[in-house]
Amino acid sequence: MGRGRRVAVAGVLGVALTAAVLSPAWAEPSPGKSGSGTPQPPTAAGRKAVATGGAVLAASTTGAEGMPTGAGLQRDLAAVLQDKALGTLSFAVTDGATGQLLYGAGENNPATPASTTKLLTALAALELIPGDSRLTTKVVKGAAPDEIVLVGGGDPTLSTLPADQVKVGGLPVDAETAPATVADLAKRTAAALKSAGVASVKLGYDTAMYTGPLNHPQHDAMNIATVTPLMVNEGRIDPKSTDEGPARVFDPAGQAAEAFAAALGAEGVAVQGKPKAGTAAAGAQQLAAVESPTVARLIERLLTTSDNTLSEAMARQVAIAAQQPVSFDGASAATRQTLEKLGVPMAGVVLHDGSGLHTGNQISPLVLSKVLALAASPEHPRLRPVLTGLPIAGFTGTLLGRFGAATRAQNGIGIVRAKTGTLAGSGIYTLAGTVLDAEGRALAFALMIRTTAAPDAARAAVDRVVGQLANCGCH
Repeated sequence: MGRGRRVAVAGVLGVALTAAVLSPAWAEPSPGKSGSGTPQPPTAAGRKAVATGGAVLAASTTGAEGMPTGAGLQRDLAAVLQDKALGTLSFAVTDGATGQLLYGAGENNPATPASTTKLLTALAALELIPGDSRLTTKVVKGAAPDEIVLVGGGDPTLSTLPADQVKVGGLPVDAETAPATVADLAKRTAAALKSAGVASVKLGYDTAMYTGPLNHPQHDAMNIATVTPLMVNEGRIDPKSTDEGPARVFDPAGQAAEAFAAALGAEGVAVQGKPKAGTAAAGAQQLAAVESPTVARLIERLLTTSDNTLSEAMARQVAIAAQQPVSFDGASAATRQTLEKLGVPMAGVVLHDGSGLHTGNQISPLVLSKVLALAASPEHPRLRPVLTGLPIAGFTGTLLGRFGAATRAQNGIGIVRAKTGTLAGSGIYTLAGTVLDAEGRALAFALMIRTTAAPDAARAAVDRVVGQLANCGCH
């Protein structure tokens, strides 16, 4: 990558990394918010000990040819780990091919994960749900001949915009990533009704797929929509907005039903009165349906853009697949259960949601690195979208503006792929992903800090640590 790098990467992870810029990804101009809490990593004094010889070294210091060693990592990271902007730091660096811990401090201590929680949600979803599956929004017949019901299937990306106007993270979508549209659903529904001689209907809408509270415990109507299986434009007031921040509607399901009623009218089918909430009869005849992009593409999207609303939707799909209650609690339990079966060490992990907005979530750096290792494992090819969905430093998603010259971490541009996590108000900053070192060896890493430093300084300090991983041979 411009520095005479010898790309001889071990394992499938290397293939995913070297093909980084070719994989589907979307840009997001600003990181989403996430949770806070009380992490238990080393203090600043403890970090100094790490940098000068007090680190946990779990790998042999005489590793295989080309393999970074604990001693080498300790030496090459010593200076950047002294940055006061890192505050209280815990981290893990593992071999990307084997998942073996090479270097860390507080790597087993649960800390506030923020949006890196989404890595666990994504892994669980891909483990339980075939990647080529799609989420279906459908219209079925109601109790009377002139009644129809719009049934939510858990797809928050359903759009009221024409396909050629849809953008994700500010970028146009292609045929594989384009969302289903209300206009297509209305056109198909109108055709079915007209063929049966029906030109006027009463419209109901069904949100029975989900249970439990509709709002996230830290719901702010900005960074996440009300969690319902029926919505359009992820509940945003402005359908053309692609940031996490813009305000959401109060009733996403009602908004979706009204948008569908208007689209039916444009197709020549009148809707009598206002749409009403209800439940479709079991086995009701389907009139029409539209489908989301594949689950694999949705997973890539939610990771690249740190999409909280889509993350909670996919967490509900995990709950359904695991036969748990389709709620915040049920989805969290299903995610934990799934990762435990995959061998992820979940002791001390606390999950309250699928997005990382919850302030009580706790995950250790080592767990995050183990999740990345599983996604890279040749034994689990279906999990690969966890890697291909990671933002690329300097190019896509929440890393679009990271690793620049101002941070002195530009060695990582185009080489680092990582999920961000931020709650600036609480001084929480996390970064977990993959990087190629100077000799082309794949490393996985997870850094979690709590600091009083300004947001830009905190992110830059984290970037410099990871940039140094890209810059070293670490023998």
